[in-house]
Amino acid sequence: QVRLVESGGGLVRPGGSLRLSCTASGRIFEINNMGWYRQAPGKERELVAIRTNAGSTNYADSVKGRFTISGTGAKTTVFLQMNSLKPEDTAVYYCIAQRVGGYRWWGQGTQVTVSS
Repeated sequence: QVRLVESGGGLVRPGGSLRLSCTASGRIFEINNMGWYRQAPGKERELVAIRTNAGSTNYADSVKGRFTISGTGAKTTVFLQMNSLKPEDTAVYYCIAQRVGGYRWWGQGTQVTVSS
C-alpha cells in the first residue's frame, strides 16, 4: 500500500500562482510514476501532469507552459507549480502514484479555486 498526502491548495486570483505538494509513504519502491489529476464540478477527472522516476514529464495541453511538475530523486515527493492560473483551472487536484502495470494509488484531493 502507498499513502499519498497532498497540500498547497487554496483560493487564488486569476493570473496568480500556487504550488501543490504530495508526499508518498509506505511501499514507495513500487512507484514508477507520480503525477496529478484534477476534477472540476460536473466534469470527468483528467490528467494534468505526470512524471516518471527517470524524470520525463507529460502535460495536458490546457496547462502546457503554465504548470510544471517536479519531484525528488527519492521518488517520495512530487510538486506541481501552477502559474498564470485561470478560472477554468478550478478543480479538486488529486495526487497519484502509479506502479508498473498501471495500478494507481490516489491522494484525498486538495481544492484549488481561481476566482476574483
